[in-house]
Amino acid sequence: MTVFEIALGLVLLVAGGDVLVRGSVGLAKRFGISELLIGLVLVGFGTSTPELMTSVLAALNGSAGLAVGNVAGSNIANILLILGLTAVISPLLVDPKALLRDGPANALAALAFTGLALSGLIGREAGLVLILALAVYLVVTYRMEKGTHTPSAELHRGEVQLVAPKAGQLNLLLNLAMAFGGLVMILGGAHFLVSGATSLAQAAGISDAVIGVTIVAVGTSLPELVTSVIAALKRQTDIALGNILGSNLFNILGILGITAVITPLQVPQEIMSFDIWVLLGATVILLVFAMTGGRICRREGAIMLLAYAGYTGYVLHNALG
Repeated sequence: MTVFEIALGLVLLVAGGDVLVRGSVGLAKRFGISELLIGLVLVGFGTSTPELMTSVLAALNGSAGLAVGNVAGSNIANILLILGLTAVISPLLVDPKALLRDGPANALAALAFTGLALSGLIGREAGLVLILALAVYLVVTYRMEKGTHTPSAELHRGEVQLVAPKAGQLNLLLNLAMAFGGLVMILGGAHFLVSGATSLAQAAGISDAVIGVTIVAVGTSLPELVTSVIAALKRQTDIALGNILGSNLFNILGILGITAVITPLQVPQEIMSFDIWVLLGATVILLVFAMTGGRICRREGAIMLLAYAGYTGYVLHNALG
């Protein structure tokens, strides 16, 4: 039953996230919202909704380790697993101007997460600051790119066409039904995933933080994986990189922030002593690779994949050994 709950939860999260994004993008187009704003806000929030619902439900159920582990593990998986795999499929092109803005923003977000995690408690005040930082980032980015055709602006517009190419062709009621139905599916998926993950942790005698940074993190990152792999196969690798940089910002500033505002998060010792440092290291690796040569090549992607395999193996060995 535990494995079935986890599998059902993941299916509902992935399917629900896709339906929610398509419906929301369709509604936004119907109301004349620009593709830049849709790509910047709706697609970013939409692909991160599975992580948000999972972390909020986990925290409300008293599994703060699962909630914090989900955010840390998702960001680690986004960089080392998803970008690594995407780069192996097709080298990732880097937009220097976008990297100049989003690179430091990701580094600062990772540093903020590290500082908060090491304090042992992420409270409501800290959550509000994170949410405010996300709002400032979105406003600044939109103002920088509004009315322009820079690679960064086109990247956000391209995300809309990639994840919801025919959304604007559907009628209003169908888009509304898709958005609402997708949200319901995500809520149901998060419920099953949290329930199954908690039961699995108890049955295996390991902490919910371990389940959070591994199974749950990879599961809730599946929308980003699908989007990035499709982009790589279409040779739109700049979208894949932008998707991950944006997702990691949303995860820390938005998901962690919202979850902490709803209920303060006690950070487990294992995350404080290991996972948060892996996240910081992965962020540094990503920025170094991205800043050298104007792309992330297949060899660098393979290094990322090996690093993720080593990280996951170490976490599971420590937990089960």
